[in-house]
Amino acid sequence: MGAADQLSLFAGRPDRPAGLEYWPDFISADEERKLIDAIRTLPLQPFQFGAYEGKRQVASFGYHYDYSTKRLEEAQPIPAWLQAPATRIERFRGLPPDAIGHVLCTEYDVGVGIGWHRDKAHFDQVFGLSLGSSCHFRFRRKSADRWQRYTLDAQPRSLYLMTGEARHVWEHSIPGVEQPRYSITFRTMADRGR
Repeated sequence: MGAADQLSLFAGRPDRPAGLEYWPDFISADEERKLIDAIRTLPLQPFQFGAYEGKRQVASFGYHYDYSTKRLEEAQPIPAWLQAPATRIERFRGLPPDAIGHVLCTEYDVGVGIGWHRDKAHFDQVFGLSLGSSCHFRFRRKSADRWQRYTLDAQPRSLYLMTGEARHVWEHSIPGVEQPRYSITFRTMADRGR
């Protein structure tokens, strides 16, 4: 699949955040099953936000952001089964090899979501591979005295990219999911992969 082969699903959508891109069916159903099976074997831990514990279960590779120390720390190396889709994304977007330095696997149980936030400044481009079920991927930014909003319905097996304003200006969140969902987030580092 090449970038030139993709049609923009956002044609005629001036309200979408600049820098948000989306590709449905980026992987096959068979690839999705294998990735979900591999995530289920990981020693997933509750997401730690300082003294607080999130309901979603995660595993980080390459790097890990420690909310207690507010520092980026090295984590286990990216395993081969995650390096393969990372390399595929790098080639798809014309990024240099190993531009993706961080991979986060997340399991969302029914009713679990993620609150409004922006990814940490240590990271640059953010790619998300949606697995298992769809979700409402919500965006917002302050505009004068109100919020400007946009929702992307991220379908299973799809890939999204946040860069530019979508990454650095808009906040994003996911409300509680109605069915179990998994995601793999691939991030380039702020000093590489631009």
